[in-house]
Amino acid sequence: MESLLYGVAILACPVGMGLMMWMMMRGNRNGGGSSGKGGGSEQVAQLRAEIEQLKVDRATQRTPKGL
Repeated sequence: MESLLYGVAILACPVGMGLMMWMMMRGNRNGGGSSGKGGGSEQVAQLRAEIEQLKVDRATQRTPKGL
């Protein structure tokens, strides 16, 4: 009886971890992400435009004002 209890205790962690991994993978397949297919490309375009604007702002700050 005692050896059975030890066996259950030893297997509890790996079995629990496997179950959690299975649940997480199952959730990702069912559309667990926050953005749809089209939303990601729009956000990328917006972020690229913002980066370009920041580059322009930085370039104008570095130019000498007296020239």
